[in-house]
Amino acid sequence: MALTLTIADWCIFVAGLVVPFVFTLYAKASKDFDNAKPREYMEHLAGARKRAYWAVQNGYETFPLFLAAVLLAERAAVAQATVDMLAVGFVACRLVYGVMYVLDKATLRSLVWVAALGCVVALFVLSA
Repeated sequence: MALTLTIADWCIFVAGLVVPFVFTLYAKASKDFDNAKPREYMEHLAGARKRAYWAVQNGYETFPLFLAAVLLAERAAVAQATVDMLAVGFVACRLVYGVMYVLDKATLRSLVWVAALGCVVALFVLSA
């Protein structure tokens, strides 16, 4: 039996791997980066690169809840178009969140974080 991945399933991949990778690349993009001691390097970052690293860390914290919400919504047979829309919304918010973090726009960053959380909450509520 072939498995067809939905847009929401692809959003799991993007949110879990692609988004963090983009901001990690930015955080590490320096001639001073030492791959032998990456954690030590990250501890000494400052400014926009440090904020990019923090955005990645926050993404790792929010990802498990997003993953669970998508899978529960799909298992509960929530309309796939709705699940896809909320999953895309979450990923878009996470990208904007990271950019706002790097640009040091704290209030906008927090508003976008709430919007991303709203997508996750909606998925859970619709799954009930």
